[in-house]
Amino acid sequence: MTNKLIFHKAIISLCLTLCFNSLRAQENLSPTTWQLFKYDIGNVFGGVGYSYSRPLHWQGKDWGIFGATMGGTGLLYIFDEETSEFARNQRGGIPKFIKTYGTNFGSPQYNYMFTGGVYLTGLFGKNEKLRRTGVLLISSATSAGLLQQLTKSLIGRARPVSGKTKDTFDPFNASRDFHSFPSGHTMLAFTNAYAIAKQFKNPWVKAGIYTVGLVPGVSRLWDGEHWLTDVALGVAISIFTVESIDRYLDKKYSEKYNAQDKKISWDLRFAPGQMGIVARF
Repeated sequence: MTNKLIFHKAIISLCLTLCFNSLRAQENLSPTTWQLFKYDIGNVFGGVGYSYSRPLHWQGKDWGIFGATMGGTGLLYIFDEETSEFARNQRGGIPKFIKTYGTNFGSPQYNYMFTGGVYLTGLFGKNEKLRRTGVLLISSATSAGLLQQLTKSLIGRARPVSGKTKDTFDPFNASRDFHSFPSGHTMLAFTNAYAIAKQFKNPWVKAGIYTVGLVPGVSRLWDGEHWLTDVALGVAISIFTVESIDRYLDKKYSEKYNAQDKKISWDLRFAPGQMGIVARF
């Protein structure tokens, strides 16, 4: 074998070795599905903890928003019995499929089936944006869900269907008739809607998603399971929760949502002949 042939074989062998090592290095740099799952689950728990810790870092503006929310809830409280009676009177005219959707989609089992499906699609499809969306959905629902379970027990407000007034409170009563405030269905459904709406720029699309997300809360008014203030505060908590966790996830994922989402502001409006929530996009 000539020296020239030996030299050519050595070059080919070296090239093959370098290519093989390069491929192995790329494989090692690309995280496995299990590694991605562990990272995402860590962010779920991190997001929940972050959302609970935010009040410790609130500044003047944040406390102003909190005060406006509590003040608005207090004003709505004046009309709780009238709005409950009106809503319950409308129940007979509501299409059955809307009632079914309203009752089911806000329940924990359906909620986690949906949020889990979104996350797993992103995980196995190696789609970071869907993974992040799934993490946002799961952590927001978990944070809001645990909070509403605790506050329901602590406050012990009677539901309209109990036959008692809006002013009836019996803390730590185990009966579900005293687990009215706030509305869990509203919080689970609207956290989903608010998180999903972040994927879109069009304000009309966002408004449509928000409307669909409000149906479970409104359905609880039709059924006499909650007062208007239970639903209103549930929506407010959903927004605060998703916004705080979304900011936490900005530091964990390279995929960002639409920049203008961070600029959405929600204001409570109270004036003669006018009362409601205004969103500025």
